Parts: sequence; structure tokens; C-alpha cells
Amino acid sequence: MTSPGRLRWWIGGLLFLSTVINYIDRQTLSVLGPTLKAEYSWNNADFALVIISFRIAYTIGQAGAGRFLDAVGTRTGLTVTVAFYSIAAMLTSLAGGLRSFCFFRFLLGAGEAGNWPGATKAVAEWFPRRESGWAVALFDSGSSIGAAVAPFLVIGLLELFGTWRPAFLLTGALGFLWLLLFRSLYYPPENHPRISEAERSYILADREASDEPDAGGRPRASYRELLRVPQTWGIILGKALTDPVWFFITDWFAIYLVSRGFSLERGLLAFWVPFIAADAGNFLGGGFSSYLISRGMSVGAARRTVIVVSGLGMSTLMASLLFSSLFALTVCFAIATCSYAALSTMVLNLPADIYRTESVATVSGLGGAAAGIGTIAATYVTGAVADRYSFGPILVGASLVPLLAVVALLTLVRNTGSSRLVRSI
Repeated sequence: MTSPGRLRWWIGGLLFLSTVINYIDRQTLSVLGPTLKAEYSWNNADFALVIISFRIAYTIGQAGAGRFLDAVGTRTGLTVTVAFYSIAAMLTSLAGGLRSFCFFRFLLGAGEAGNWPGATKAVAEWFPRRESGWAVALFDSGSSIGAAVAPFLVIGLLELFGTWRPAFLLTGALGFLWLLLFRSLYYPPENHPRISEAERSYILADREASDEPDAGGRPRASYRELLRVPQTWGIILGKALTDPVWFFITDWFAIYLVSRGFSLERGLLAFWVPFIAADAGNFLGGGFSSYLISRGMSVGAARRTVIVVSGLGMSTLMASLLFSSLFALTVCFAIATCSYAALSTMVLNLPADIYRTESVATVSGLGGAAAGIGTIAATYVTGAVADRYSFGPILVGASLVPLLAVVALLTLVRNTGSSRLVRSI
């Protein structure tokens, strides 16, 4: 069937921009990490506390944000969360020490928790499952683009103003520019004022009749009900065992490069390349799975194929320990981040693939909360081990743990469970 209209891809572009801004705000601290450590005499354990403050709020917020978005809808939910985290990012310019940095990063984490559940819910609303792989790849690629843009933007602002404070203020203001676009363009396809009838029919035809709310409004599944099906636990474990690897790279890569003897200015290109590789991984994973589906493979089999290959690719991260050149080290990180992004795109697709519309953001939030718990633990361990030993043991663990995630996803995400809650894939 020929797909009529392109409005849904403009919606996808909005979600992409939101994720770019989300990661610029998040990466501002990571890029300034060496500067802040020197100014405030922090060790790696101190810096880990600042990161953990963000992660605690992000973890708690993910579970609550998903439920909030399912309750109030995507348009209202993303408006509230983006405004909140933009204000928190700007307030970080007022920080004056470890405690205040921890406080403002906690606020940022609480606000940013809504981005991924909200974007996943928007994809479920706007894209048929045959296109959702591309759509998720588009918005998720914003994380790597934002992480790649942040070093150039933040270091440029640091050099321009001679202090780090304007960097937080100006990057935080980007969210309000995005909100102007979002509020003017985003509505559900059922009542969007500018969608064609042909495109509306194309989008809604993919939904099963049971996905549509009845006149009285069907109640959403409870947390207890969702946690009783194995697919939920597959998504939870998949996120908990892979996202900490990504966040290790985003939070610690600049500091890791300095620990290997490379200055931040010299390592700027090296900092950039793995995030561009992650961007490619988003589209490779989403595009290849959509290609397999178009060739007749089931949705579940296509997702699992990409998951297995990507899990193996992430295990190359520890190979960076064998090399001393900046080029070889960067290649190892690039392969790992490309593989992570492809795997992440598949896991992010699963709630929309499997669950009824009214539970998509809730399940996505549960996965994000689990990822937050894993990342908090991994961040604490990273700070302690890096201070006492080196980053070597961390890289070995980050290469092996994703293989456990692959096993969990293959075992638990299958066509079983209550048909009232989940769909076959």
C-alpha cells in the first residue's frame, strides 16, 4: 500500500529535535567535566555523585512519567516535561559546588525522564508497525546527534565567555524554542487539523479494533498486570543491562580520554565519532528490521535478528584496552556505540510493537526506570574502580553484560501472555 501524506514524518522530526536538545542539556555537564573537576578539586567519585543525582531522579521519574503521559496524552505530557527540564538546565548556571550541582542535576533528571516514554507513545500514535523501526531510529538518533553537537557547542561557549556558566544557561533555553514548534504542530492523528484523510486512514488502519478506546474509555492496565507478563520483564532487563554501557560512554568518555593522556581539545574528534556511529546504528537497526519485515519476516523475528548481532557488536568495547593510538581507540568505541544504538532502537520499538496503545508509555517508562537503576549502580562502580584501579575493568564488564541482555530478550519477549495486554509479533 502506498503511504499517503508526510505529516507523520514531520512529527518524527519534532521528536528527533526534542531528543537532540535533551542530550545537549545532558551532555553539557559531561563536556565540562574536566573543567569542573579542576575548578572544584573533585575526584572521580565526586563527579560520580553528580551523575548519580541525575540518575536517581531520572529512574524514579521514568516510571512515573510513563504513567503521566498515558494519563494526560502526548501533547500535554511532553509540554510539561520539556519546560521543566529546560528550566532545570538553565538553573544549573547558578551552581556553586558539589551539593548544588547534585541538586540541579536531580531536577534535570526528573524532567528529562518524560522524553523517551513520550516519544515512544507518539510513535505508537502516529506510525504503523511497518514504519515504527524507522520512526524510533529517527527520534533515538537525536541522542547521538545531541551528544556529538554538545562538545562543539559547549567548548565554543566556554571559550567565548571564559566561564562555564553561560553554557548551561544558553543550552537550556533551546527547549523553549522547541516548545513553540511542538505546540503548533503536534496533535493526535485522530483530530489533527492539518492531516489528510488518506494519511489518517493509513495510520489508523494498522491499529487493531481493540486498541481504540470505547465510548466509556477503557481503563489502563495496572502495573501489577503488566509485570505479570514475560514481555515486560524482557524489556526491563534489556534496558537495565545495555543502557548503562551507553551512559558510561556519554558521562565518562571525556574523562576517560584525559586518563589515557589525550587533551580534551585533541580528543574532540574522538569524542564526536562514537556518537555519529551511534546515529548510524539507530538507522541501521531500524532500517534493517523494517527491511526484513517488508521481505516477509515477522516483526518479532526481525527485531531479534538485530538484537543478536548488536549484542555481539557491543562486546568489542574492551578491545580499546589493547591500543594506545587515539584512532584505534576511537574505532573500538564507534563499533560499540553503533551496535548499542541498533539494539536500543529494537528495545524501544518493543512497547509499541507488543502493548495496547494505552500502556505503551507505561511499559516504556518501566524499562527506563530499570535502565536508571542499572546506570546508578554502574556509575557508582565506575567512579570507585576508576579512582582505585583504572577504567580497564569497567570496559571489560561493559563488553560482557550486554550479552546477558540478549539472552533475556530472546527468552522473555515471545508470543505468550494475556491477549488483553499484548499483541503477537
